[in-house]
Amino acid sequence: MSRARGFPEDGELVVCTVKSVKNFGAFVTLDEYNEKEGFVHVRDVTTGWVKYIRDFIREGQKIVCKVLGVDSSKGHIDLSLKSVNEHQKREKIQQWKNEKKAEKLMEIVAERLNMTADDAYDKFGNKVLESYETLYGAFETVAASADDFRNEFEGDWIDVFVGVAVENVTLSYVQIEGILELRSSAPNGVELIKNAVIKGEKAAGDAKVAIQYIGAPRYRIVITADEYKEAEDVMKVVSSVVIEELVKAGGEASLKRESK
Repeated sequence: MSRARGFPEDGELVVCTVKSVKNFGAFVTLDEYNEKEGFVHVRDVTTGWVKYIRDFIREGQKIVCKVLGVDSSKGHIDLSLKSVNEHQKREKIQQWKNEKKAEKLMEIVAERLNMTADDAYDKFGNKVLESYETLYGAFETVAASADDFRNEFEGDWIDVFVGVAVENVTLSYVQIEGILELRSSAPNGVELIKNAVIKGEKAAGDAKVAIQYIGAPRYRIVITADEYKEAEDVMKVVSSVVIEELVKAGGEASLKRESK
């Protein structure tokens, strides 16, 4: 979330800048939390033995860490670098870049409305943040389709917000859809279908998958990815697992494709 002012939560991934490196660990500042200071102990820098800590972490480096613990009364934030894999790092850095861009877009909105950025957040920005997971997510959603946004909010700022979103945000993802038809006449058929769906979702790994019930026997499956080939690969894996699991349990299952 943009404009974070408090402390991060345990388990959260945060973008940090390394300020100083000692033999026993590294002191960093949290970019998204007003430069609050955190500490990465040498044991949490990497797996295995560390002979020279600067082989793994250096002053001025931008890193992504996992929050291990927070003591807000003392201002202590313990972090782990080794607990973040490459996929998580890339995803978090991209999210951070998107939020930085979104904050710039909010400044443009405020300027066009002849108000300060702080006033813009007070008037409508904070309400937008309450409704969307991220500020960039709000701009991205509006760029894709502004109708729901217009129905949710009201005010003389909306046209400006929509205009800035459309002008500056290029949608960077694709979505494909399909309809899973899942049937089971077993006494515990509902549970069998549910288990098949859960296994299918788990098979997607870190990919973004949504399977929603839309009326017996139909379930909509939506795959969101950076490009169509990736989305198609995920669709194939997830649908195959769901179908295989339900058929193995005596049910019937099939996939009908839609595009979006």
